[in-house]
Amino acid sequence: MKHVLSAIVMNQPGVLAHISGMLASRAYNIESLAVGETEDPKFSRMTFVVASDDLTLVKVRKQLEKIITIVKVVDYINQPLVERDLMLIKVNAAGGKRAEISELSDIFRGRIVDVSHEHVIVEIAGQESKLSAFIDMMRPFGIIELVRTGRIALSRTTSLSVDQALQPPQPYEPAEALA
Repeated sequence: MKHVLSAIVMNQPGVLAHISGMLASRAYNIESLAVGETEDPKFSRMTFVVASDDLTLVKVRKQLEKIITIVKVVDYINQPLVERDLMLIKVNAAGGKRAEISELSDIFRGRIVDVSHEHVIVEIAGQESKLSAFIDMMRPFGIIELVRTGRIALSRTTSLSVDQALQPPQPYEPAEALA
């Protein structure tokens, strides 16, 4: 099962390397990672996706919470959230294919951000399934290059603001243990 985790971390050099190194040394695979400054420039928010069962997730979270530069970790499991990936995709547009690519981009709410005689670059944001579906639609045209960001997410209900993150942590139990 994929879990989306978000962590408020101190905005200082080496934090990302420390966290990814800790996860790698314990054989936890990060499927997606995005890091950026928060509303308070002293802190960054790391959003990452890991595939694991609940027991492994408890271990991952406990290991993360031991790292001194991490202020708070939240697992978004069973929470309504807004999540997005961003993708740039360069597609072969030779032979009069540009109009069809443009129409498909519009259907997927993407936009063409660069045009040449041979190709177009489309920017598209959305859930992972939307991006995967768009990739499938572009394959017949010929994908030249593709790049994606890591997933970003915010809970629709629970906030993970810096102020709240600085409050003492609550004990963590997986959702199944609470049932």
